[in-house]
Amino acid sequence: MAEGLRERKKRQTRQHISDTATGLFLERGFDAVTIAEIAEAADVSVNTVYNYFATKEDLFLDRSKEVTTRLARWVRGRPSGESAAAAVLRELRAEVEVVSPRVGLVAGWERFLLVVHAAPTLRSSLWGMQQEVRENLEAELRAELATGPADPMPHLIAGQITWAHEATMSFIGTEMMAGRPPEEVSREALAVLDEIEDLLSAKVHDYAVRTPR
Repeated sequence: MAEGLRERKKRQTRQHISDTATGLFLERGFDAVTIAEIAEAADVSVNTVYNYFATKEDLFLDRSKEVTTRLARWVRGRPSGESAAAAVLRELRAEVEVVSPRVGLVAGWERFLLVVHAAPTLRSSLWGMQQEVRENLEAELRAELATGPADPMPHLIAGQITWAHEATMSFIGTEMMAGRPPEEVSREALAVLDEIEDLLSAKVHDYAVRTPR
């Protein structure tokens, strides 16, 4: 459906507030910036900021929903004959190969990470997001395979697949914070992904192979 004028204005306002807040956070640090200062810089009221973002952390991590559902979406969209782990590894490798900003392969990513590392509440929020990634993936596996809550395998497999994703992202983040070019980090991250793939057991690789419908 086409986006209406009202919806477009709301989306644009939300993005403007988020962009303004991000600029202030990167310039001064997360804890040093108040909601009132963000509202003033964005030329909106404090209430308007809270209408779009429940917390200050939400302003910095405004794409959290996209991140927390990423692995579940990759698994949901995989073709017949492919397992859950293979789908995630394939999608992740594709992002790394094209030097995608979605996996942190972009100039300036280190500034984002430095802000996170300096703010305990942001680190806590990121930890919570990582748990959501695993929970969403587990829920996707349970729904597809129609497993009961007593079956531990969806939980265990989701943990292994999530680890593979986190390990890759951690490597990229460490190298980007060292000031290395995204293209170089991309090439090395592909080698790391090969090692990660080798570390996963056959049981993980063969779990939830999609059958033809």
